[in-house]
Amino acid sequence: MGLVWEILWDPRAEKNLKKLDHAAQKRILRYLETRIAKEHDPRRFGEALLGDKRGLWKYRVETYRIVCRIEDEAVTVLVLDVGHRKEIYH
Repeated sequence: MGLVWEILWDPRAEKNLKKLDHAAQKRILRYLETRIAKEHDPRRFGEALLGDKRGLWKYRVETYRIVCRIEDEAVTVLVLDVGHRKEIYH
């Protein structure tokens, strides 16, 4: 099965990904490529955020979180932020 969703990165998210250790980076990238990009409905694995982050989705990869905007019209998942669960929502 080929890619269904294109994964795009906000510059801030790319910068934060590079701050993580190499193993965590690989796990996060693999998760996005094997689960989210190939899924017909990327919401299936995520959780909708509330409050001031309403409209955004989060994905869990161990102790890390990936915050995304799902753009249905463009069939794109835009990664807005990546980080440890204790720091991501500040």
